[in-house]
Amino acid sequence: MLDRTSPGNMPRRRWHWPLGRRKVAQPELYAPYDDALAPPIPHEPIAPIKKPRGKWWWFSRGFAAVLFLFILLIAWLAITAPLSKSLQPIAPPQITLLTSDGQPIARNGAVVDEPVQIAKLPDHVVNAFLAIEDRRFYSHWGVDPRGLARAAWSNATGSGMMQGGSTITQQLAKLTFLTPERSLTRKAREMLIAFWMEARLSKEEILERYLSNVYFGDNVYGLRAASLHYYYRQPENLKPEQAIMLAGLVQAPSRLAPTRNPDLAKKRAKLVTSAMVAAGYMSQKEADKLPQPILDVRAKNTVPTGTYFADWAMPRARSLSEMSYSKLTLTTTLDSRLQKIANNVVSRAPLGSAQVALVAMRPDGEVVAMIGGRSYRNSAFNRATQAKRQPGSTFKLFVWLAALRADIHPEDMVDDSPITKGGYLPRNAGEKYNGDISLKQAFAKSSNVAAVRLFGQVGDKAVIREAQNLGVTSKLAEDDPSLALGTSTMTLIELTAAYAGVAGNSWPVKPYAFKKEEQSWTEWLFDWPGRYGDNTHERMEDMLRNAVNQGTGRNARLTIANYGKTGTSQNNRDALFVGYAEDLVVGIWVGNDDNAPLKGVSGGGIPARIWRDFMRQAIQGAGPVAKPKPKAKPDPDGPITPLDLPDLEDLEDVPIDLGDTEIRLKGDQGLSISKEIGGIPLDLNLDDDGLAIESRRSSE
Repeated sequence: MLDRTSPGNMPRRRWHWPLGRRKVAQPELYAPYDDALAPPIPHEPIAPIKKPRGKWWWFSRGFAAVLFLFILLIAWLAITAPLSKSLQPIAPPQITLLTSDGQPIARNGAVVDEPVQIAKLPDHVVNAFLAIEDRRFYSHWGVDPRGLARAAWSNATGSGMMQGGSTITQQLAKLTFLTPERSLTRKAREMLIAFWMEARLSKEEILERYLSNVYFGDNVYGLRAASLHYYYRQPENLKPEQAIMLAGLVQAPSRLAPTRNPDLAKKRAKLVTSAMVAAGYMSQKEADKLPQPILDVRAKNTVPTGTYFADWAMPRARSLSEMSYSKLTLTTTLDSRLQKIANNVVSRAPLGSAQVALVAMRPDGEVVAMIGGRSYRNSAFNRATQAKRQPGSTFKLFVWLAALRADIHPEDMVDDSPITKGGYLPRNAGEKYNGDISLKQAFAKSSNVAAVRLFGQVGDKAVIREAQNLGVTSKLAEDDPSLALGTSTMTLIELTAAYAGVAGNSWPVKPYAFKKEEQSWTEWLFDWPGRYGDNTHERMEDMLRNAVNQGTGRNARLTIANYGKTGTSQNNRDALFVGYAEDLVVGIWVGNDDNAPLKGVSGGGIPARIWRDFMRQAIQGAGPVAKPKPKAKPDPDGPITPLDLPDLEDLEDVPIDLGDTEIRLKGDQGLSISKEIGGIPLDLNLDDDGLAIESRRSSE
């Protein structure tokens, strides 16, 4: 490019950019003068001479870049850290779950209460926190350089410090927006958020939000909740010594809680008192007169924090409730009567070292009882909702439903002989085969080879579709004939809900723990439930009933109509029975956590008997009716019987004294003999179970 015009007779220079060498222009002669003079170029601009960039130029550009990045950070904070979050409790509020009849079953979450207002708090309450946590709160802009320097010097010299380096604004930023990790990055973000909060909120608003959220130990968050917990009074009525004690807890709440470490709490309270004197909030004379505060803890949590059902229901309770400072009490669908029956039945079952799970629900998915293991105290892992195990032959429900939907009838024949060709060669339990049998018989006998042949006939997609229609969400293997025998895993509650869809002929069924609101007509219109045709549903129920009465589920028979299917996975690792009667659908699983085989346990054994025992007590009239005792006809020629003596069955705890031996009649439950033998008082109880001898304490 041309950079400038040369004056006088200097030759014109050209630069070849970007790479090249300088060339001297050849002169041109102009007639008539024959001089090498360049013609004038009156309108060509002359390039200005560039001045060197000084320090001020670099400083201004750097400052502009920093300012731009700061604006970006502020915009990022406005999106990722909304101020409204500081108005919410930093810990989920306490929720108490009740059974359907009002009995508390679990209490979980932090103890929180309504936020405080600085204008309504006494001066000694606010001053106690300012003296120990942030004495220069009203004079700094969110970050206190003097406090940081003092903290750094104290840490460097190891002399200890009365105040921390973080201000109250920084602590609120950390509580509300950040994690408790210790790093320079988090500290930098904390300072930035503190500056931002100081620009957006007043000092009173920052202090109110801090006092309403800070942790005070004993699972208590916020000054109001702490005041009620430790002294059973509102924070507006706190005495100076009580406020000082609470202010001292903020540094290390779990370690300094007066309910756990009263001596450490008293020592810390003295430090707060000295800080108040040093800050001029009270005189030394006033400090010396302060008495020791007396605790008044009245609220005691006698409700367990969790049960198998509560652990499953609590996340749903959180999603149903808005985040607030109020304690919540929610009524669940759990039936206390049915839950007690489930506990009793499971505790009496001969399980050995195996685990057990039980889910009971209504046909629409209302869960009324749940057991996730033998002992919640020993293991909180919920085997009813968390463990994915093989359903075994209970999965055959979907295979047979697919067959019915393909217009295959229960009376149609299927080959129940060994499979000798192909890549998958299943066998029947006990190597028992029956040749050609009907689909109804194959389902009742739980024939594996018939299930695989039927699976191949209807196709894997049809079977998977039926399972998914009924609410199964677990992944099911495609192009795998072993799927017909229940080799894909799922949870017990998932499987039980599928059977509930058949019981109510309305699917899919979604298990729920809280009463559902009535569905509006628009929701009903766009959320149309699926259902089977009458013929399909009746035929499937007929086969489920036959499986109980004539098939592998005979141990689950009731005196009322009941339907179900047994299931046993490979090598007896899982044993299941799932079925329903009237309006109750129940699934039972027995197995080992380490997936070890069960010894001699199948779905038609212990699981079926647990199911039967539960149903007999849960449903009125499901158990056997006690036969009336036959009464002998009176013999006119027999001995005379006095009519003024009570019947033996009406006698309850009637003592008969025979000197040093006492006999007590217990009606039709036997009798008890109390006698002292060799100086040892003994009770001999005789009933239908035989003779039992027990020692008893002397009355002396």
